[in-house]
This record gives sequence, C-alpha cells and structure tokens, in this order.
Amino acid sequence: MVLGLLAVVRVAAAEPALGPITVVSEAWSDYTNADGTGLGWDILRKVFEPAGVQVHTRTAPYTRSMGLVQRGEADAWVGSYHDEVASTRYPRWYYDTDHIYALGLVDKPAPTLDTIGRYRLAWVRGYGFERYLPRIRQYNEVQRRTGILPMLAHDRADYYIDAYTEIEGILKDAGNPAQFKLTHIAELPLYVGFADTPRGRALMALFDQRMDTLVPGGELRQVFAHWKQPYPFAP
Repeated sequence: MVLGLLAVVRVAAAEPALGPITVVSEAWSDYTNADGTGLGWDILRKVFEPAGVQVHTRTAPYTRSMGLVQRGEADAWVGSYHDEVASTRYPRWYYDTDHIYALGLVDKPAPTLDTIGRYRLAWVRGYGFERYLPRIRQYNEVQRRTGILPMLAHDRADYYIDAYTEIEGILKDAGNPAQFKLTHIAELPLYVGFADTPRGRALMALFDQRMDTLVPGGELRQVFAHWKQPYPFAP
C-alpha cells in the first residue's frame, strides 16, 4: 500500500500542471480579434479551459506569430495549414476550415483548382499557398493587403488568393466593387501550430484529447453558430 502511494506521488510530481497557454494570432475580424473575442479564440477556450488550462491571447502579424512560437515566446499560433512549418508540432485534429477564394477582375476567366496555377497570383507573405494549390508557376508575396485592388486593376497580377473573410474586407474599400469577382478555389483545414518543446507537445496532446470528445459530442456547434460560421465537422 505504501509503495503504491509513493508511485502515485512520483507520477504526480513528474506531471506538473501545464498552467495557462499563450496563443498568438494575426488579428482577423470576428475570428481572432485583438481584444480576445472571436470564433478562433472561443474554440480554443472551449478546448482548453474546461481542462484547467486558461487561454491567454496575443496579437501579432502572421509571420511574427510563427516566429514567437519557434523562439518559445508563445506556446502556439492559430491559423496554420498542416506541416506549414517544419519546426512546429501539429495535432491530429484541425479546428476549422479556411474557405480559399481568388479575387480578380470581372472580365478575367473564372479559375478552378485545376487551372489556378496557370495565372499570375499574389498572396500575403508567409501564407505559402504554393504548397497547397496545384502546379503554381508565378506568384508574388505582398507585405500587406492595402494595395491589392490597385495591383489587380493595373494588371500586375491576375488573381489575389486569400480566405473569404479577408477578401470580403478588402472589397469593402473598393470604389467600384462590380469591377471585381470572387471565385471559390479550395477548402484548407486550419490547425493550431504548437511549439516543439515538452510543454508544447503536452499541450498538443491535450488539444487532441479534448477534440476527441468535443467533435463527436457536437459541443463546438454552438460556438460556430454563435459567430454565424459553417460547422466544419459535419459528416
């Protein structure tokens, strides 16, 4: 009996409480807002906080978010595509899906997933769509989204590639939105990228463990419904 009790004590000492998780993300409207609100943040709270791990959010540009995790200044970042960064650990579960669209002039031929590689493309630096879209030949990475519409209007690119919500925000600033059109290209699963450290791997294991329960139980449906977004785990 005493030996068994000592074994329990040793296990408990070897597995200390994880403490809060610091997750960093670019500020995406109604998804990862800088004030800590949004669909992405709410999903992570639903995953971690019932397991006793408080979620601390932090805002940084996308490439800086990845760097903060790689340097150990944050535990994870939001919005990664699978295996996007070699020095990062990826869980079994994705947590959402990115609806990828091509934005171009209305008189351009409509691209498809099979033909998108024929065109001159542009996207935000760090997103790495060349790894997830087939047969990409010409692309340009831009630093920010503010110059996208003039770039397309002056024929410096055929299409700009991004998630639907981001392109929707760009079009709000268009003086003549009828000049442009949107074409759906692909659905890409979104992952939380965890630091490749013992702590990061423990948090990743907890993430998968919780998703193993939450998804079959349908407990995340209410989070997506609250933000009026499609549920990505439907059969």
